[in-house]
Amino acid sequence: MPEGMNSYLIPAEECRITTTVSNSRFIAIAACVTSSDEVRQFLHNIRSEMPDATHHVYAFRIGYGNSIIEGMSDDGEPSGTAGPPVLAVLRGSRIGDIIVVVTRYFGGTKLGTGGLVRAYGDAARAVLAALKTQEKRTRCVVGVEFAYAAYEAIKRLVAKYEGEIEDESFAGEVTLIVRLPVEHYPAFAQDIIELTAGQSQALILS
Repeated sequence: MPEGMNSYLIPAEECRITTTVSNSRFIAIAACVTSSDEVRQFLHNIRSEMPDATHHVYAFRIGYGNSIIEGMSDDGEPSGTAGPPVLAVLRGSRIGDIIVVVTRYFGGTKLGTGGLVRAYGDAARAVLAALKTQEKRTRCVVGVEFAYAAYEAIKRLVAKYEGEIEDESFAGEVTLIVRLPVEHYPAFAQDIIELTAGQSQALILS
């Protein structure tokens, strides 16, 4: 998917795939995360679930396109042999808001740096191949103030453009705070102008 698109894929549910390389077991777990706090909590949960594992290597990407927060960790493996290969796989996918943790149980045979890079990269690719995804659409928050007579018609416009009313207030005029898909904003704003004969505008708040 090109950079800057208004929607992207995210994990629909947690997925786990186990692979074995030279008696070492690699458990790759992919899940949806939308904040640094969720990343920390997910890592805590995995470490608590498998406290006897040798390593919990991870990489994550929050957001998509030009607005990305990402991070990784080798978690004790030789520098650059674990976290970077997993992150590279994530960067090559069309998926955002994702964390992949690859938990390793050492099997007694050292894999060497090249072997580790392949093992962690292959584990990440395997879990992404099995992962179920869904579309996430980027949205904007819009404010619009108008005469009460237009209330029902504007509510229909909100529904037409797949928006959600987050707040509404009734004073001299009605004020709506609406969240709607970014790609629908231009047409929604134009319809507001036409509906109110230029008396109201839909302004992007965030």
